[in-house]
Amino acid sequence: MKILFISGREAAYTRNSVILKGLKQNGVEIIECTDISSSYFVRYPKVLSKFILNTKDFDLIFVGFLGQPLVPIIRKLSKKPIIFDTFLSIYDTMCFDRNKIKPESVIGKMLYWLDKDSCELADKLLLDTNAHIDYFANTFNLNKNKFQRIFVGADDSIFYPVDFDKENPKFIVFYYGTYLPLQGIEYIIKAAKKLEAHEDIEFKIVGKGIEYNKIMNLVEDLSIKNIKFIDWLPYNELPLEITKADICLGGHFSNIDKAKRVISGKTYQFIAMEKPVIIGDNPANRELFENRNNAMLVEMANADALADAIMELKNNEGLRMRIANGGYSTFLQNCTTHIIGNSIKKSIEAYL
Repeated sequence: MKILFISGREAAYTRNSVILKGLKQNGVEIIECTDISSSYFVRYPKVLSKFILNTKDFDLIFVGFLGQPLVPIIRKLSKKPIIFDTFLSIYDTMCFDRNKIKPESVIGKMLYWLDKDSCELADKLLLDTNAHIDYFANTFNLNKNKFQRIFVGADDSIFYPVDFDKENPKFIVFYYGTYLPLQGIEYIIKAAKKLEAHEDIEFKIVGKGIEYNKIMNLVEDLSIKNIKFIDWLPYNELPLEITKADICLGGHFSNIDKAKRVISGKTYQFIAMEKPVIIGDNPANRELFENRNNAMLVEMANADALADAIMELKNNEGLRMRIANGGYSTFLQNCTTHIIGNSIKKSIEAYL
């Protein structure tokens, strides 16, 4: 089997990387039309040029993450079947998640049309959760039978359990993110404040992004002293920081609707490293996780619930171990690159 892979994001982007590696592990030959340019305005023309100039034959076109602008063009250029890893709605992200564009505006309507049109033109659609599939089918009036759930997973050659001699005597609660509104980092900050009297607990937050200044203002207003902030880490150093943690926060913790439809990518990475995780109690997370079995689920947008869960895990080593072991078992059964690649390969074979 040979497929042509084209994407709006670079091949190294987490979602693309897991899929590409998984397909290759399952013997699928791939022709890559990808690009690492930092600007979308540069990247899209480059990948389309590679597509047009490709002289090799293939069985199917796989359009990866942020491929909405690509699908309509590719559909005009080729009669080959198209599988589109939809992954997210640009309309939902810009209009409701980040509140950058009014949904009733001209641009908002254009983004809605782009999501809908690209999904209608593709032959098969992939999304990360059933909750997300329901959203797409209902919002854009699409046939649910076109969708297949493919978990995000994690690269298990990078994220895996590591024996580590703990040097820091403090109990480390770890989180990393890009400060997007749906992540709900403000609830982590407020939970940390509630636990400030416990001097043996230290929060570590890695990353920077959209709401960084807002969060720093909150930290200053609350005079928080028990959080260590790290603006940036190289991707290859992230597993070491996860290894050092006693608890990892997967999220999402906001009450934004999108946060209830997806499982955060970091959650997969944490369970791949056999760490106990705390996540938001929502329909998406419930598709893979059971409270107190393979994760601790807490009410979203509730700093008190998050603080209570952290304290319970801190005080109950047996519960931490059960959740860590259960999460790792869940990962091995559902979320490795090989399993994800095999699921997509079978879907392609069935379609062809």
